[in-house]
Amino acid sequence: MVLAASLFRPEMSPLSIRKLAEADLAALLALYRELHPGDAPLPEAAQVADVWRTILADPRQHCLGGFLDERLVCSCTLVIIPNLTRGGRPYALIENVVTTAAHRGRGYGRAILAHACNIAWQHDCYKVMLQTGRKDDATLAFYESAGFDRTTKQAFYAAAPT
Repeated sequence: MVLAASLFRPEMSPLSIRKLAEADLAALLALYRELHPGDAPLPEAAQVADVWRTILADPRQHCLGGFLDERLVCSCTLVIIPNLTRGGRPYALIENVVTTAAHRGRGYGRAILAHACNIAWQHDCYKVMLQTGRKDDATLAFYESAGFDRTTKQAFYAAAPT
């Protein structure tokens, strides 16, 4: 996989990417409302805070945020999974990729995906996988422009029973 990170020049952008911190939860949840506007309501605030602290404490989870000044404008989550195939090399999953609507088309999404993949490569992952439920050509073209290939493997999905 050749990521299109070279298309994004961080030295020419005001975007700053870092792991999110406990204080970033409210901004992240606002961003997630753009990702899934019809999502089910979250449980009570104390339970949400507990989940957030669990995510932050897990060294295999990297919840990344892209900031313009102090404003969170994009995010994704990278999870590194230990593995007993491929010479014992781990693999990684990327989930919850979102850029606020007002900041799309500026390369920030590609930048945060490139950053996530670089973390995976630093952890010796042999692959990074990303799935999307979106079917629109613009979204699929975005992921391809960021270096992800939709023709190599077929993804399957099973939803929890309701």
